[in-house]
Amino acid sequence: MNNMSSRPRRLRFNQDIRDLSRETRVSANSLILPLFLKEGANIKTEISSLDNQYHYSPDMIFDGIERGLKAGVNKFLLFGLPDKKDEVGCEAYNDEGIVQQGLKAIKERYKDEVYLITDICMCEYTSHGHCGILDGHYVNNDKTLEYLARIAVSHAKAGADMVAPSDMMDGRVGAIRGGLDKSGFLNTPILSYSVKYASSFYGPFRDAAGSAPSFGDRKTYQMDYHNVKEGLKEALLDEQEGADMLMVKPALSYLDVIKEVASHTNLPLAAYSVSGEYAMIKAAAKMGLINEYGVMCENAISVYRAGANILITYYAKELAQAIQKGDIG
Repeated sequence: MNNMSSRPRRLRFNQDIRDLSRETRVSANSLILPLFLKEGANIKTEISSLDNQYHYSPDMIFDGIERGLKAGVNKFLLFGLPDKKDEVGCEAYNDEGIVQQGLKAIKERYKDEVYLITDICMCEYTSHGHCGILDGHYVNNDKTLEYLARIAVSHAKAGADMVAPSDMMDGRVGAIRGGLDKSGFLNTPILSYSVKYASSFYGPFRDAAGSAPSFGDRKTYQMDYHNVKEGLKEALLDEQEGADMLMVKPALSYLDVIKEVASHTNLPLAAYSVSGEYAMIKAAAKMGLINEYGVMCENAISVYRAGANILITYYAKELAQAIQKGDIG
């Protein structure tokens, strides 16, 4: 007589047991939705390279906020498209700049209902499209730090709950922390784009933000995608300088990096599922090659499973609804 109890077996779980035994759980509270602010009035224009994403003027940004809140998302990452650009990106730290206008408008209406994070960089504001102050054809790292700190302080004054430097200058977290503290914003946290690769997945975003460099590329300050240890070093340096949260960007092609960073830090770790990842899913779904909803869910879970605690994604609304339905979560 066979002793069936000694045989290893895989239980045929029903849905309730599957829900109880899930190893990876996510919450809508961990989702962040990017939004794009554009100078002007009465603007809500779909972004051609990013289906169902929009440029909003400050008086229309409430539409984007309401769409997020209705889906269960209350955290937003704001990017700005100024009308005026110059060599030193002065509109980035103008207290009446486009992001500052959006922050004030949103906070006046929603107060603490929403949590607003702002991208701290210069590429959208400089006439040359690079992420810092130039010396000839090269970015001057140390000269750029002062400007990044000024941007962060200006955003905090306008109502930013958190600032997120994406420039990849060495020492920027320390400079921003010092600038915020000196200006009285001791409790404004920093979410650092610690591990940001020089990636080809950014194309739709650069179209959406008007931030493509006018010459050269950003490989001298963004990371070589061959390297993992370099990413870990960058993350730990940002932690030492006072970052409150870290980020890996992009997400899907860098799950190994997410796992490595997560295993070496106790700080919360975000991953940014970037525009190219979103656009690929949308394009394949339009051609009938994939189930968009299923791939969206699977993609997101893979990022959390790798070790991320936070996901920045253009699918934030749809993922929050999938969590409510119990399809993920």
